[in-house]
Amino acid sequence: MWFQHDGCPAHYSAVAREVLNRNFNGRWIGRFGPVNWPARSPDLTSPDFFLWGYLKDQVYKEIPTTREDMILRIINACANIPEDTLLRCEESFKTRINKCIEVQGHHFEHLL
Repeated sequence: MWFQHDGCPAHYSAVAREVLNRNFNGRWIGRFGPVNWPARSPDLTSPDFFLWGYLKDQVYKEIPTTREDMILRIINACANIPEDTLLRCEESFKTRINKCIEVQGHHFEHLL
């Protein structure tokens, strides 16, 4: 499993990075991490522009009744993401990365 944080200053403090390094052993993405990632880049991040909304739709098809029910719904929704959905998400990510390179890191969401 990989972890990607959002670039919030508290999330890239030395203490936070130490915890991430210990718990994810080089498998985390974010500022000053093993895989450096620019802060405030939701137009590049597949979970931000698609996947979280998709998962939320799956989890809330019915209203969760308890905390445990919510946890189970999240686990099941993540485990049952169709492979073609993940592949389309990956292709969209590649398109976005290429567009970012094309415009030399400037805003590009309006160009997609």
